[in-house]
Amino acid sequence: MSISRVKEHFRAFGKEQDILEFAVSSATVDLAAAAIGVIPARIAKTLSFRGSGENALLIVAAGDARIDNKKFREAFGLKPRMLSPDEVQVQTGHEIGGVCPFGLARELDVYLDVSMKRFSTLFPACGSTNSAIELTCEELSLYSGSKDWVDVCKDWAEVIGNGDDQAS
Repeated sequence: MSISRVKEHFRAFGKEQDILEFAVSSATVDLAAAAIGVIPARIAKTLSFRGSGENALLIVAAGDARIDNKKFREAFGLKPRMLSPDEVQVQTGHEIGGVCPFGLARELDVYLDVSMKRFSTLFPACGSTNSAIELTCEELSLYSGSKDWVDVCKDWAEVIGNGDDQAS
């Protein structure tokens, strides 16, 4: 199970106990937000794209952000082509709904989108369709081994206040 690899990953940082597991599904942004009790934008979704070689390219973005094809091409020199569910499983070791940049099946390039920087904490999945962990942007960068912050998304809203509103 991929959540066990994620737990092992976080054990190395002394954070395994911070992984949240839910009795309900958190497989989509909206389901995760409902399970946690936060606005959907605070869910850090991991998107899997074809890279320039054999390995995929992972983009972690805020739950309300969408990939901007032009920005993606400018940043990576590639057309953004998402992986199929089977390819995601092979590349990341995680199934759709639990994909995250932790405990990966192979070493992949991970990039974090600036859409997440408006929040003090976010909630990425942890390898299963009913898990998450609360992390700061700095922790997300550290624990994911990300290469860099990028600006490859659109349609996300600037937040007024501290941006950490709970769901209504």
